[in-house]
Amino acid sequence: MSTNIVKPELLAPAGNFEKLQAALIYGADAVYFGGKNFSLRAFGDNFSRDEILKAVDFTHALNKKIYAAVNIFAHNKDIAELADYLKFLDRAGVDAILVSDLGVLNLARELTNLKIHISTQANVTNWRAAKFFHDLGASRIVLARELTYAEISEIKAKCAAELEIFIHGAMCISYSGRCWLSKFLTGRDGNQGACTHSCRWKYNLVEETRAGEYFPVGEDERGSYVMNSKDLCLLPYLDKVIQSGVSSLKIEGRMKSVNYVAGVVKVYRAAIDSYFANDFKIRDEWLDELNKIAHRPYTTGFFLSDGKPTEIHDTSKPSRSSNFLGIVRAFDLSTMTATIEQRGKFEVDERVEFFQPQGENFSQTITSMRDADGQEILSAPHAQQVVKMPVVKPVEIWSLMREV
Repeated sequence: MSTNIVKPELLAPAGNFEKLQAALIYGADAVYFGGKNFSLRAFGDNFSRDEILKAVDFTHALNKKIYAAVNIFAHNKDIAELADYLKFLDRAGVDAILVSDLGVLNLARELTNLKIHISTQANVTNWRAAKFFHDLGASRIVLARELTYAEISEIKAKCAAELEIFIHGAMCISYSGRCWLSKFLTGRDGNQGACTHSCRWKYNLVEETRAGEYFPVGEDERGSYVMNSKDLCLLPYLDKVIQSGVSSLKIEGRMKSVNYVAGVVKVYRAAIDSYFANDFKIRDEWLDELNKIAHRPYTTGFFLSDGKPTEIHDTSKPSRSSNFLGIVRAFDLSTMTATIEQRGKFEVDERVEFFQPQGENFSQTITSMRDADGQEILSAPHAQQVVKMPVVKPVEIWSLMREV
């Protein structure tokens, strides 16, 4: 390990306040979120202004950082409301905003003292573009996902800005999300946060004079998902990622589950820490954990420049994850009883695993359960039902209970 390398930030998605809490508790150094408008996840929960204030307070109480995505490509009608929102974010105390539109960047510099991070949507693929944005006042550049290790290293050598790259999560068929397919087919604009993920649909070929006759694009009788990208996973090459000198390692997934956020963050937290403890090697338990989480087949994307395909042609569906059953909200050491907030159906005699923020995971069979009124129950079928059960080991608050 080079002594000149600064430990990079682990940056996690926060689709809502609960996911923000999970990301930080499981080891993220920083989180990024979107408000109700002006970010590129219109169908996510997102944050109201009151929730943003609460999120900033929670994050800063842990001495961690929080960034607001304001990365739409704005139209004239957006400017007045954008100005008010940017001033609110400045007053709220967010640590930076992510922007892709030069007009939004200009507005933020004119009206606020916010730090500016250039979003991957700006498609920065070379050192001159990175330097240009840095000269305009951006402190960090989130590089396009279509870059190799050598290209990232060269940009780092020639630009003084902090650099951020994606290390895990869903990828897009278009340059870092700059796509008009959804808008063209459905009227819902991905560049305004309303993408329908048209690239994941099944397509067949139709000849102009043979209306109604559909021909598969590939050999599979179900059709061919020609634009359906694999998911990025750079864990096996995390040492090279760190050696490139980037300042922030970003996980994609503001619309993913609490189970996804907690699992991915804990794995990358452990891997980063092991590198800086001079003990980096890919551990089977890390790979096992990433494979438990719903995902499409993994790829290294463009990072290795190895020419391997990044698309999946036979299905658009992700693998099934290990079912997420509940969150530990309290633990009584004197009675070895955990209080679980239910998220999936579970029952007595079922085998479950407790996935902990810091401690080792453990499995056990549910021997008995009581509801919030102390009545014995055999199953917990109701959403967010509170259940108390004996556990075989002490369990941390915020542990996730999952199917084995």
